Amino acid sequence: MEFRELEETEFEAFAGKHPQFSFFQTKEIADFRVKKGWEKHYVGLIKNKKIVAATMLLGHPGALKKKVFYAPRGPLIDYEDPEILKAFFKNLKKYLRKKGGYIFRFDPYYEYRERDIDGKIVKNGFNHESAIRNLKDLKIKVDPHPDQIKWLFALDLDKPLDELKKSFRSNTRNIINKTLKSGIKIRELKRDELKDFYNMCSATAKRKGFTHDNKPLEYYEDFYDLFGKDIKYWMAELDIKEYQKILKSQKQIIEKALQALEKDPKENKGRIKETKVTIESINRKFEKSEKIRKEDGDVVQLSCGMFILSGDREIIYLIAGNAEKYLFLDAQYLIQWKIIEYAKKHGYKRYNFYGISGKFDKNDPTYGMYEFKKGFGGYVIELIGGFEMPISGTYYLKKALKK
Repeated sequence: MEFRELEETEFEAFAGKHPQFSFFQTKEIADFRVKKGWEKHYVGLIKNKKIVAATMLLGHPGALKKKVFYAPRGPLIDYEDPEILKAFFKNLKKYLRKKGGYIFRFDPYYEYRERDIDGKIVKNGFNHESAIRNLKDLKIKVDPHPDQIKWLFALDLDKPLDELKKSFRSNTRNIINKTLKSGIKIRELKRDELKDFYNMCSATAKRKGFTHDNKPLEYYEDFYDLFGKDIKYWMAELDIKEYQKILKSQKQIIEKALQALEKDPKENKGRIKETKVTIESINRKFEKSEKIRKEDGDVVQLSCGMFILSGDREIIYLIAGNAEKYLFLDAQYLIQWKIIEYAKKHGYKRYNFYGISGKFDKNDPTYGMYEFKKGFGGYVIELIGGFEMPISGTYYLKKALKK
């Protein structure tokens, strides 16, 4: 077997067809990191003239004038094959030592144990514990603080759209149906509109205490430039005047129904009461909308989402924001439904809601995020986690100094 550097095009051709492919293992992410001062490399293991394992590598200065190397969601390799693993990591270690590295960190896009929607291990489901064991046999250590998250939530798109919708939790389905009739519009933002996206996401991150999600505007602009058509920035907006027209129309229909019921008040006493409550609710919504229009203008921004089209397999939901003032309109549900529609229409196999905490306790402060995603059906994904491979004695010296 031969280990060598790969041309960028060679790596792309291999990575794009690999079952563990993720947008993290792309030239776009490599170029994004290069803009931040990292260096990029592509390496692979060749067997019988075919690439059998490869990774995109990033490097930057670390401790004692040595470098840290990192493969986000890599390497792309069969973690169940000890022979391939040994050959790849043995040669990778030599390669990185020559490049001045002292540590190699990685967090594969490789599932550990099969989980259901509640995060419970599926009986007789797959278990890739041997992958972790194989890595440990090579003196590779578990990274206690990996760069990428270990727990995800996803929805397979293997059913017709109407069946998918029926599989949602009833509350989620009802909210989606309500928002579809509310006049909320979803549109894709242009580059010069990303400041609106940044402002909403920044405010949301601060409100929830998610400091790691508080990205600068430059981050969104760089992703827009690098990923082009493979990235979507969506914004949910409401034209207040259009919304008020819908409310008026709804009210007229219900008032006609009320008139019909009042022809027999004794027989329809309960329904008359319910109908009047509905009319009062519409009146309150109208008053609230008029207040919003006076304070914030005719069109208001409600919710936003950033989505990566990862190859032709899945769409990943990376970052979101919501205007706290308008949470009652539930636009975040509509955005999710519309991207699922888009994914189905364009032949994607999976919609990945991405990160959850992996804590399934209802008292946990992060549980609400998981509960929201769970409403759309799907299942929990548990990845094998992050790892680090010592490259030189500097690794142990740094550990000793830290201790």
